Amino acid sequence: MSLKTVLVLLGLALATIFALVCVLLTRERTPRSCQHLPPEQEDTEDGQSLVFADLTPEEMSQVVGYLQGHLGVPLVDASRAKPSDNCIASVDLQVPGKAEVLRFLDGGGARPPREALAVLYFGKQPEPNITEYVVGPLPRPAYHRDVTVQKYGGKVPYHRRPVTGKEYADINALIQRELKKAPRFLAACCESDGTNLVTLTTAPRGFKSGDRVTWFVLFHNVAGTGYYLSPVGLEVLVDHGDLHVSRWQLRKVFYSGRYFAGTGDLEREFVAGVLEVVRLKQPRADAVLGSMKPRRPPGSPGPLQFEPQGPRYSVRNNRITFQDWSIAFGMSPNTGPRLFDIRYRGERIVYELSLQEALALYSSNCPGGMSTRYLDGSFGIGRFAYELLQGLDCPYTATYVDRHYLAETDTPKTNQNSLCIFEHDSALPLRRHFSDSQSFYYGGLRKNTLVIRTISTLINYDYVWDFMFHASGAVEVRVHATGYISSSFFHGRGTDYGNRVGPHTLGTMHLHHIHYKVDLDVDGQLNSLETQDMEYEFVKDPWSTQNTIERPYLRRERLEKEDEAAFPLNVPMPRYLSFVSPNPNKWEHPRSYRIQIISFAGKHLPTNSSMERSVSWGRYQLAVTRRKEEEPTSTSIYNQNDPWTPTVAFADFINNETITNEDLVAWITVGFLHVPHAEDIPNTVTVGNGVGFFLRPYNYFNEDPSVDSPDSVYFSSEQDVGTCGANPLACLSSAATCAPRLPPFHFGGFLNL
Repeated sequence: MSLKTVLVLLGLALATIFALVCVLLTRERTPRSCQHLPPEQEDTEDGQSLVFADLTPEEMSQVVGYLQGHLGVPLVDASRAKPSDNCIASVDLQVPGKAEVLRFLDGGGARPPREALAVLYFGKQPEPNITEYVVGPLPRPAYHRDVTVQKYGGKVPYHRRPVTGKEYADINALIQRELKKAPRFLAACCESDGTNLVTLTTAPRGFKSGDRVTWFVLFHNVAGTGYYLSPVGLEVLVDHGDLHVSRWQLRKVFYSGRYFAGTGDLEREFVAGVLEVVRLKQPRADAVLGSMKPRRPPGSPGPLQFEPQGPRYSVRNNRITFQDWSIAFGMSPNTGPRLFDIRYRGERIVYELSLQEALALYSSNCPGGMSTRYLDGSFGIGRFAYELLQGLDCPYTATYVDRHYLAETDTPKTNQNSLCIFEHDSALPLRRHFSDSQSFYYGGLRKNTLVIRTISTLINYDYVWDFMFHASGAVEVRVHATGYISSSFFHGRGTDYGNRVGPHTLGTMHLHHIHYKVDLDVDGQLNSLETQDMEYEFVKDPWSTQNTIERPYLRRERLEKEDEAAFPLNVPMPRYLSFVSPNPNKWEHPRSYRIQIISFAGKHLPTNSSMERSVSWGRYQLAVTRRKEEEPTSTSIYNQNDPWTPTVAFADFINNETITNEDLVAWITVGFLHVPHAEDIPNTVTVGNGVGFFLRPYNYFNEDPSVDSPDSVYFSSEQDVGTCGANPLACLSSAATCAPRLPPFHFGGFLNL
């Protein structure tokens, strides 16, 4: 064999070895199979987060049984209780005190006893009242204590209780009886005998403490459509304050700009020919204003998001872990989603992040609309978070979690699949740079985000509640409004209060204001509040002193008192506002988290309004106060039906205490003004109707923590970007073969209604 042949064979062998090495190296960066892999960060949770866990149905039932056997008074199931009965209105988790929890989580202390908070309506008493009991320990209760006076400074008057489903049913029966007194009017105005009309409640209920007098707006009811867009012009005022249903009365009737003493008077004026009637036809299901039925056959499917090797997050009990994040989650039946013990890289950033209230304040030239100020917590933001539609409300492959509640019944209820968790590819770089100078390279990171979502249907509106966790260490909180607008019958100068959106439908102007509690613990519990903003200073240029430069400079200020840290709504506030730790980062700046608010709120109620104190949290886009156990929430479910003497008035939280090196809470208001328009028919869209805020690291780290993300991409001009070894994006073609076999579609959201 010649030397030339040997060299050729040796060259071929070396080339083959090199090719095999390249293949092996490439395979190291590609999925070996489509089998599901465990999340990158193993969950070593030992059950500590269960200290925040919502009650189980079994625990709720244990509390009900204990109360039935230990209070010494008869208790009627709330689903059939009359105002003159005693009943259990609700049972929820009693969240332990923060100091006790932190001793357990961080100091090796004992686990706090697990307890429930039970709300009872005592109507069968010499002095009817609302009482709150703490019941424990769970799962086998052995004690209860009345905490009403401790929490509220006295007994809670009975008239402040939220209206139950049974009370609404009795009111509707009264209205139906009264409508029978105007048969000829109803036939003329509405092609109705009253039975095909539905009522919509307003709130609050009167003008002074003790009132329980409510306007109800009547609409045509068409199955399968949103009746909220079909008002008939008739509204009735019902007095339902007496403990005895037989004594309830219809106090007033409104029709198309005129007020009447009752439906009998309305009928008499119509028969006499002195009442002008707008003759409406019963809407047809195929032509009604609020129909959401598709008008075209289905097209080709849209993009589908999936995880090639399974979710990269884990959900264990009430705890979620995702890359460097750890979150305990739950749901209050009244106030909705609540998160606790939010940690990044093992460090607690937020102790509590919870929704507090959602206010919808309306206008109209009809009595129902003009008097409506819904405080949705009293209706049940969490209770009415129903099953989510896979593939639309959340990605098809999201993780869906059931939520349980006990309200207005002695039997626990379950809203299946009512909270979802998923990793979301935002189709946007979290960061990137293409270098075209000196050296040529590309570096970047996809903006993949963990999302926790639930959606509440509160009568006509649907609120999409999102909590998002970014690789940069930032937390994003966002709410979108959709669903149906509420409407009034169009008459007179209706367009002073909204826009006409149908032949007889006025889309009434309203505002949505949402309130959150954010208990930040930035590098420990003791924080201060610092603001930063820019100013201009005029200086002579130092190299010639002949010209003037407008030089921006950074103005820093530490706020020392609560009054300084209460920023009125719609008034400019410092663009950088941070909770700061006493401890510095590597560059000698205080480790901090910045609060950045994105909001387009309407105007707050005038402070001279008789009910303003009940929503005084809405005075401020941001208020920072010292944390106190006796100030757990900014409002109360009892504020809705007695806003004139509020059970909890947030304004009282702000009393100029020092906020330097203290455990602080940020109370944040976001919202928007909504003037309904033609494009709100049939439904309000989420586009442009989303607000929220960010919690962003600000010198908390020494660099952007996302540089450690395994999803990072970097390659230079000298590399072969088509190989997985140089560029993980080149692996996507093989990952695409791992498209999942989707489970069969299922929806049981109508089962619990």
